[in-house]
Order: sequence, then C-alpha cells, then structure tokens
Amino acid sequence: MVAHAAQQARDFLTKTEASTVGAESLDQLTDDVRRLTGAYQQQPLEQLLGDIADTQSRAFSLLGGHVRPDQARDLYLLAGVASGLMAKASHDLGSPSDAMTQARAAYSAADNAGHDGLRAWVRGLQALVSYWSGQLVESARYARKGAEFARQTRGTSSVWLASSEARSLAAQGDVTGAQDAIDRATEAREHATGDELDELGGLCRFGRPRQLYYSADALAWGGGPVADRTEVLAGEALDAYAHAPAPERAFGDEAGTRCALAIARVHRGEIDGAAEAVAPVLELPSSKRIHGVVTAVDQVRRAVQAVEGGPVGGELHDRLHTFSSEPLTLPQ
Repeated sequence: MVAHAAQQARDFLTKTEASTVGAESLDQLTDDVRRLTGAYQQQPLEQLLGDIADTQSRAFSLLGGHVRPDQARDLYLLAGVASGLMAKASHDLGSPSDAMTQARAAYSAADNAGHDGLRAWVRGLQALVSYWSGQLVESARYARKGAEFARQTRGTSSVWLASSEARSLAAQGDVTGAQDAIDRATEAREHATGDELDELGGLCRFGRPRQLYYSADALAWGGGPVADRTEVLAGEALDAYAHAPAPERAFGDEAGTRCALAIARVHRGEIDGAAEAVAPVLELPSSKRIHGVVTAVDQVRRAVQAVEGGPVGGELHDRLHTFSSEPLTLPQ
C-alpha cells in the first residue's frame, strides 16, 4: 500500500509539473535514479524492471516540458543514467541489440548534458555489452573511446574502462596487453576521487571489489601460466566483497568472481576446488541468472570440458550445463 501510494505521488508530480519542470519533480527523479542504481546490483531484475522503465519514461516526459537552462543538464544526466540502467537490464536479459539501443539514447543524453563523466560511463556499458556478446574488438574499442572522456573527470569510470579493456584484450589472447591495462586501472584508481556519477553510487560507481573481479576475469583467459595469479586476484576480490559496505555488493559480479576462481583451479588441475568455488553460483535462483552470470558459468563448463576431470569433472560439467541452460527470462 505504501509503495502504491508513493507511485501515485510520483504520477501527481509528473502531471502537475509536466508543462514546466519544478524543483520537486527534479528532486524526486534524482532520488529514484539513485535508489535504482544501488538496488540494481543487489535485487532480482524482475523486481526492478518496471520501476526502471517508469523512471526513464518520466525523465523523457520532463524533458518534453518547459525546462529552464539551469535544469536541463541535470535532467539529461538523469535521463542518461536511467537509459543506462535500461541498457544494463536489456543486456542482463540476453538482448544485446536492445541494450545498445538504450545505450545510444544514454549517450545522446550525455551529449546534450555536455557531461564527460556520463559519456565515459555509457562507453563502459557498451564495452560490457560487447564483451559478454563476444564482440571483443568492439568491446576494447568502446573502452578506449570512453577512456578519452574519463581523463577529463575524476570519476571511477576511468578504472572501469581500463579494466574492461583488460578483459577484452585477454579474451583475444593478448594477456600482455591485458596486464598493461590492469596496471593502468591501478594507476587510475589513485587519481579517481569521484564525480557526479559516483555520487549516485551502485552501478554508477566502480569500486575496488569490482576492479579486482575484472582483473581476475581477465587473467582467467590466460590459462595455466597465470592461473596462480588469477586465483590470488579472485580470492582478494571475494574478500573485498565480503567486507564491502552493502551498496558495493553485487551478486552478479560476485558470481563472476567465483567463476574466474573456478577456471583458475581447473587450469591447476584442482577440479574439486573448482566445484567448491562455483557451488554458491549454482545455487542462485533463476531470478538472478542474468546473462553475464550464465555466460560466465558456461565458460567454466568449457574449461572443465577441456581437461580430464574424472567422475567429479563429469558431474560438475553436467551441473554447469544445467545451470547455463536455464537463464533468466521475463514476460515480454
């Protein structure tokens, strides 16, 4: 009842200030976007998708009204972030084409806002979507393009973009280039004091646990020669997540970290250890089996398939296959 009443209040604000955007509508939109960026990493998408779509729609509606020059930048920023959340949602549902459409809308909003931080963040989203859809060259290209804007800001997107490039390069077989990108991400962390995107938190902030996860995920592509280092990074990431404040926890990234750890152990011949690492991931309910998690689990399956793992390996392979065959789906 309380949630329904709050939605009615939002609708009232939107209607009463539709022709001329008021401070209350702008404040409400800001609060809603901040809440959703934080909730996105922790709650099942089915609980958030309608709210995200409604928030994006309200942002577009407000932009269609009379907007004062001093409000336009903030409105475009919020519309861009809302569109970015829709891009991530589309990606998580396994629809990269729709995700890219939403990301382009977000980038257009960034251009209208003249906001380099938002431009960098959207390029990060495009790098992510491209990476998980197998468009590795495109992913690295988006990461490099975003880095050009990130250098103009103090935001953590600079760390994200270097980390994203590392993953894409490693997946293409360039482990040396990936390590260079990981080093650049470490250097960028030293200078990232935060910007307006970071203030929104959640998905808009690239914290140290995510950085460690991306590094482990990158080196997991390097196989046996870097398996020890991959395991160390994955372990550090899991420890960082375990001690992180609630807003920095992310079930999808934590699952990805465990998959990187499992792959490292497979390369070291530790099938039992790999099964232990990935066990919590396989217990995720269907509502949290987003595209990136399912794809990461399938990468573990392929790694297990490539080695002689005996009965334990065969059982693990079957469990991984079953999981990755049952991704999250929502009614259209």
